[in-house]
Amino acid sequence: MDDIAGRVGVTAASLYRHYSGKYDLFQAAVLGLGQQLVDCTAFIDNDDADPQHAWDGAVAALIDTSLTNRSSGGLYRWEGRYLDRGDQLVLNEQIKLVNRRLQLLMSRLRPNLGSRQRRILSSAVLSVIGSITDHHGKLATDRIHATLAKIARDVRDTDLPQVAASVDRTPTRFTVGAEAGEYEQILHSAMLLFNERGYRDTGMDDIGAAVDMPTTSIYRLFSGKAAILAAVYRRAADGVSGDLSSALATADGPQDSVGQLTEAYVRRSFANPELAYVYYAERLNVPTEDRVAMHNIQSATVDAWARQVAAVMREMSLDEARFAVHAGFALVVDLGRLVHYAHSESALAVVRHLVLTTLLGDGEQPRRTHATGAAIQGSSR
Repeated sequence: MDDIAGRVGVTAASLYRHYSGKYDLFQAAVLGLGQQLVDCTAFIDNDDADPQHAWDGAVAALIDTSLTNRSSGGLYRWEGRYLDRGDQLVLNEQIKLVNRRLQLLMSRLRPNLGSRQRRILSSAVLSVIGSITDHHGKLATDRIHATLAKIARDVRDTDLPQVAASVDRTPTRFTVGAEAGEYEQILHSAMLLFNERGYRDTGMDDIGAAVDMPTTSIYRLFSGKAAILAAVYRRAADGVSGDLSSALATADGPQDSVGQLTEAYVRRSFANPELAYVYYAERLNVPTEDRVAMHNIQSATVDAWARQVAAVMREMSLDEARFAVHAGFALVVDLGRLVHYAHSESALAVVRHLVLTTLLGDGEQPRRTHATGAAIQGSSR
């Protein structure tokens, strides 16, 4: 509370006249962000005008709200899990309401869509828009609006793929056994705990208990909890960066490169969903010196993806392609959480298709990447 008071130039005592403690401030901030999304789309409830016009207005309002809160929007996207149960339910209802409003417009624009299809597509649209808060890419405001509005429209209008039950197998999940050694066991167990409890609520004793190892033994390999988190981030960044080398070496042109990169990224995220989530949710807890290095690695990776995207989408500038890449990355995590990382070819195909739609629109997707499709029935435009 002293830190907050100092930032705004008042005393902690004056803060306590309005809030009983830090949690109350946190709750007000997070639910306040959610309420802004509710408020900016409220007109949909009473709008019987042209649904396309209403859609454009809703997307523009959501982009404006996200831009206004760009530096703090991560609170509702990634920190909501620190809310008490009752407040989490309030936040969930706020986001559900915004989704239902977008789905209402979808039902008018695409009346043949089923309710599950609309839910997936509206969640994908909100993810694309919310990705603004996950990075600091620079682009003129009108170009941000144009870029994200086009992606949102492409996502809304895409036909989700289908897969035959006979090929809807469950791919391998990432596991770490005792034979992998202490270092790998510590990294993996810590990552699971960071995902389940959050970095701040996980102690070295918790990690030691998870790997059945005294805490003193962990300190032989890591200087502390922050060093473990930094190693987790390095592992995630290196994996995605390594996929670039493989794809660019074997792909038949930039379109195929984007397809291979997307395939690898989605499978990697679904095989190890805890790592994918921790990578987004805990970035502010990475030590400063490591955070700078991770930012530089991520920037280089996004740039490499963006160059391939821009080579396919020639009407898209490199800066606009970067926004599309960030939106695609965020979509994998957001939709993965929506389907609870149901690790099947069906779920993988849906997410893969939507990422490719985000990056390349609905007409430039490589055929090889989604031939198997997904178990979403009755999709028609």
